[in-house]
Amino acid sequence: MEKNNYFLRNIAKIVEAGLISSRDLKKEVESALKIKLEEILGKLNLVSRDEFEIQKKIIEKLRNEITNHKKRKKKLIKKVKKVGKF
Repeated sequence: MEKNNYFLRNIAKIVEAGLISSRDLKKEVESALKIKLEEILGKLNLVSRDEFEIQKKIIEKLRNEITNHKKRKKKLIKKVKKVGKF
């Protein structure tokens, strides 16, 4: 918060002194906002779209494997029950 106040105080001083045009002010504000946004996004530990898609494929593959193992387990249980009836 203090950094924001410092930034705004500096901008106000520059504008009051007439040392900056509205175009320059716009560039400064955009630059400051971009830096802050990058800082916030960096803290979120986001992944890229490619990484997300890779993880999605891995999860789908694992789900299929689990489903297949469950089916095999049921078949084996049926076989064991048949053998046990003799």
